[in-house]
Amino acid sequence: MIRLPGTTAYALLLVSLFYTCQIGRTPDRMVIDPETGNGGILLPDKFGAIVVADSLGRGRHLAVNEHGDIYVHLRKLTAEGYGIIALRDTSGDGRADVIKGCSKVAGTGIELHNGYLYYSSRTEVYRSPVHPDRLLPSGRIDTLVHLVDGSGHMEKPFAFDGKGNMLVNVGSESNACQEEKRTKGSPGVDPCVELETRAGIWIFDENKLHQKQDISNRYATGIRNAVALEWNTEVDKLFALQHGRDDLHRFWPEYYTEEQNLDLPAEEFLEVEEGDDFGWPYCYWDTFQSKKLLNPEYGGDGRSTRRCEGIKDPILAFPGHWGPNDLLFYQGNQFPEKYKNGAFIAWHGSWNRLGHDQAGYNVVFVPMKNGRPSGNWEIFADGFKGPKPLESAGDAVYRPCGLAEGPDGSLYVVDSQVGRIWRIMYYPDGIKKTVGSAPTYDRGETTDLSSETDESLLSGKAVYDSYCLPCHMSNGKGAPGMNPPLTGTDWVLGDKERLIRVILQGLSEPVEIQGEIYQNVMASHAFLSDRQIADVLTFVRKSFGNDASEIHTDEVANVRASLD
Repeated sequence: MIRLPGTTAYALLLVSLFYTCQIGRTPDRMVIDPETGNGGILLPDKFGAIVVADSLGRGRHLAVNEHGDIYVHLRKLTAEGYGIIALRDTSGDGRADVIKGCSKVAGTGIELHNGYLYYSSRTEVYRSPVHPDRLLPSGRIDTLVHLVDGSGHMEKPFAFDGKGNMLVNVGSESNACQEEKRTKGSPGVDPCVELETRAGIWIFDENKLHQKQDISNRYATGIRNAVALEWNTEVDKLFALQHGRDDLHRFWPEYYTEEQNLDLPAEEFLEVEEGDDFGWPYCYWDTFQSKKLLNPEYGGDGRSTRRCEGIKDPILAFPGHWGPNDLLFYQGNQFPEKYKNGAFIAWHGSWNRLGHDQAGYNVVFVPMKNGRPSGNWEIFADGFKGPKPLESAGDAVYRPCGLAEGPDGSLYVVDSQVGRIWRIMYYPDGIKKTVGSAPTYDRGETTDLSSETDESLLSGKAVYDSYCLPCHMSNGKGAPGMNPPLTGTDWVLGDKERLIRVILQGLSEPVEIQGEIYQNVMASHAFLSDRQIADVLTFVRKSFGNDASEIHTDEVANVRASLD
């Protein structure tokens, strides 16, 4: 339960005077030491985080104004009946000390835009005026848009194009537009009538009241559900990430293996232009074949393209079922140059990987140039789900959901389990490390980081789960004839330099291990940092029954330098 602190008249006067003095300038970057353990998450070298606030409720999206005030939209109302929480730091330590409920509308989607706080429910988009030197918006509520009601994916996030238009996601009602929803053998409805009012992006005037959704103002179609939606000002285009469908193996085991189901269909990163069709429910993106394939409800067999030819492709594909819930194009100058104009994506995490460990639960970074990925994506923030294998999404410690950029270039992340907010900052001179500390989790669980080796193992497992597990499996046994095992082999336990080279250079030639030939191509993972490579190799050498010495960052750096 959130506790909204009372404020005396004197304190209110002090807060008002403090912020009146701040109006008209962007706050300077304040040097704030990060939390020990970064509030329970793992970050790249020279990045640290503080916990701004905790236990707010089921946080979804958030917005930050030019003074650092934060507005969090909750999926469910608090016990006091609030759906939006406003937060302010008056002490300068980065933690919110003024926390107030300011709206009774729960939902997903919140933006500060042109003097208004915009927010959405399951069926409407609203706005309330915000005075620049006041924390709480006025009591006036304008209803801008009335959207289709119903069931299924009812979140209504939105984005602004800078030309007076607001683009709103309207998710699908179903998984694959079947005659009988989520029923094995039930064919797909053709044509899918959902597409008239669902599974697409609609465009509206950002100032006009009481607009109604109609097929005439549909901007793009064939998008199952795009909770992550953002206008990219660098290229002046809309981008989104789609939640892919479920149940390929469960309903169609003759076409899809259980292993394929872990990554199919892909979660698609889309460039969305007016009139685009991305193919749902007829088509999905197959990561392994790098093309759109026909869904089995419409006659597909895991190979056929048929009516999917000519459907617009994603600009990037991610593992299936990860759940992309927010997208942010970084505009600040605090982070190193490589992050400028790049995309941060919050992955809410899977729930449906058929008995395997759930995956996602992280924040990913994609370098971008001219609206296209310019390098490999990488996990930026991890560890949200906690230190233990996860069978159910409900058991995750945290689930990252919303992203926002602060006025000083800090990155804010909000969690949807308990409502924790992190502020992630960059420290160019590095962070003094305290050995023996441990990140503490809200549910009474503590990861015992009694040594740097233990911390390396935790970090290494996070890297392994993201980059290695799909091929080498959660038990390290790989896939016969394709991906070699990591258990008890000289490749893992022997020459460190050779092992490091495999990560940096990849492996394309067949190898014989324990009498069996393995010939699946392993791509180079040189995009991982020296620390990530050292941690993941240490994890592998000490897991799955292995007991070999750890690998250090300087060993990776030396091998990398020898290859330049």
